[in-house]
Amino acid sequence: MLLVSNRLPVTVRLDRGRVVVGRSAGGLATGLRGVHASPDSLWIGWPGDTSRFTEAQRSELGRNLEEMRVHPVPLSPAEVTQYYDGYSNGVLWPLFHYLLDRVPLEAASWDTYVRVNERFADIVAELTQPGDHVWVHDYQLCLVPALLRKRRPGLRIGFFLHIPFPSVEVFRTLAWRSAILEGLVGADVIGFHTASYRRHFVDSVALLLGHGVTLAARPDETHELRVGARGVRLVVAPMGIDNAAINTMAGSEEVRAEADTLRQEGTRLLLGIDRLDYTKGIPRRMLAFERLLEREPALRGTTRLVQVAVPSRERADAYRQIRQQVEEHVGRINGLYTQGATVPIHYVYRSLDEAQVIAHYRAADVMLVTPLRDGMNLVAKEFVAARSDLDGVLLLSELAGAADELGAALLVNPYDIGGVASAMARALAMPAHERQARMTTLRARVEVADVNAWARSFLTELDEPPSRVGVAQPTPARRLDDVLASLRAAPRRTLLLDYDGTLVPFAARPPLAAPDAPLLALLRRLTELPGTSVHLVSGRRRADLERWFGDLPLGLHAEHGLWSRWVGTTAWTMRPLPPDAWMDVVRPELEAWVARIPGTAIEEKTASLAYHYREAGLAEAPEALRRAAEEYARWLPVDVLQGNRVLEIRASGTNKGAIVLGLRERGELDGVVLALGDDPTDADLFAALPPDAHTVQVGDVPLPARHRVDGVERARALLEELLVKEDV
Repeated sequence: MLLVSNRLPVTVRLDRGRVVVGRSAGGLATGLRGVHASPDSLWIGWPGDTSRFTEAQRSELGRNLEEMRVHPVPLSPAEVTQYYDGYSNGVLWPLFHYLLDRVPLEAASWDTYVRVNERFADIVAELTQPGDHVWVHDYQLCLVPALLRKRRPGLRIGFFLHIPFPSVEVFRTLAWRSAILEGLVGADVIGFHTASYRRHFVDSVALLLGHGVTLAARPDETHELRVGARGVRLVVAPMGIDNAAINTMAGSEEVRAEADTLRQEGTRLLLGIDRLDYTKGIPRRMLAFERLLEREPALRGTTRLVQVAVPSRERADAYRQIRQQVEEHVGRINGLYTQGATVPIHYVYRSLDEAQVIAHYRAADVMLVTPLRDGMNLVAKEFVAARSDLDGVLLLSELAGAADELGAALLVNPYDIGGVASAMARALAMPAHERQARMTTLRARVEVADVNAWARSFLTELDEPPSRVGVAQPTPARRLDDVLASLRAAPRRTLLLDYDGTLVPFAARPPLAAPDAPLLALLRRLTELPGTSVHLVSGRRRADLERWFGDLPLGLHAEHGLWSRWVGTTAWTMRPLPPDAWMDVVRPELEAWVARIPGTAIEEKTASLAYHYREAGLAEAPEALRRAAEEYARWLPVDVLQGNRVLEIRASGTNKGAIVLGLRERGELDGVVLALGDDPTDADLFAALPPDAHTVQVGDVPLPARHRVDGVERARALLEELLVKEDV
């Protein structure tokens, strides 16, 4: 097991020229302590700034790190400034927390972010062996999964995002959005704290990348993306804390004595402990406390807010500004409401050790955890774990990931200052029996979902064998060479080619799918091969095919074989149809869905109605519409066909396999047959062809084909190879 994170779980410093390495106590270091305890594990990351170390000190550091089973990724101060401060925390951090006004107008640090991610991937690849598992952590390393998969295709790769994944409308504002997504889907398993973060990720992948998405029946089950022939599991695994360790420390004499000291006779204590970060909502929390004192004069002089602000990213302008803003609020509120020796806000700008933090938890009457947005927030869970006395009230932002689990807390909207003030008043007045009941419920959740359960749940998913989601591996090049050889050797050959998704990528709307000049040239050259007949077999309307390909000596087959223009003719013929009165029944249903969902559209053909939803960013048609379409198929003369981002309802018996009879009558199946297609409409054609036909699935939709190529580019390359070899 190789653990990969931006920082190693160590602190490195020089003491009188001697290298001192200690273990850090951050959330991730604590969370992965059990995993890293295995002698078969290695942790990879940046050790901190060692730019002033001598060569001898670096060698000493290397030996110390090796003994701790951690491996350093060297970064220069300039790289840290650009990759970590500039892009990770300057762009991704505010955007993923919905604070778009804090995203810089222009970020010149993307190239450094890419370069550092590549360095991480290079080092991890060098250290891996066949059978290894790799677990990559957090937003600083979003590109590593895909980069690592290119270097070591056989690895099992997991990724966990410890911050929120924003809604698609927020995420799509990111200039490098596709690159971030492509990097993440290089993993086999991607973990999120909450189901909503996972849902946002699925929406973004569906809209911005277009990968197929398979969704589980229940929200607590694993979802799966289909990326090429790989399945990528998306799991919800809320991170926990070391509940047992906090419980033990909370019961120690040292902590109990410190908690007694923190309490003041006759006063009530509200507590906030946060990194000094603009996402934590500290200024709004202070305004809410001010509103409380303004509304409730009896609380003045009897109620204190202790706000511990842990210094964070002090070099960044945004963090210096938030510190100044907080300190201005502290001074103003204290100036207004100080009574005698009782100061309403006690502001602590420094880190506390673990025992001091837990003592504060034990002393507090109300714990204030009110971030504007937070991936999880372990402070809320630590407070609950420390309260073995079953007392105290947790006031928690509904916009923190922890709110999904800790519903027995008082949940608040941190943007509603009046509402937070009212919740503070309610918490202070809450009777003992209600405090005890709520805390009992909270503690039961925190105990069962501790940090060890979190790690086990994720690693269980990572241990599962890779999912192939029913898609075959691409056919090896040597076998495709055999196919081409049989085509070249035959005196007669027939090529049956689907269009959308096979010869051209899918377009957002049908009118945008016109062929490019290289494709037209390729098709013309294929028709010029002696003994070769070429047919385009498409779901497109005949007018489209005639406009695009009418000048070529091709066979054209429109609307899934309903209309045909055979090679050597210019006239279109239509197969007999059942009555089309069914269209008047189905059309209003589809029109209602178009009105309901922006970006969807109806395409009406001679014998079918197609509901297109690619431009709406949907991974699949609405379930209610699919059920309605299936019901129509039971009592109307129609078939329902699920294509790539299109649901088509067509007259029964209209399918691409219908053209095979005409091909046989014309003697065009007497030679070697090559058929290419990418979706279930092409399965009808493949099934109707002779068993010795060379059928080729293009892309990742499972089809009953003898061969498979990865996509449009590879399909066209296969046809080009036929031409090149024939010319030779």
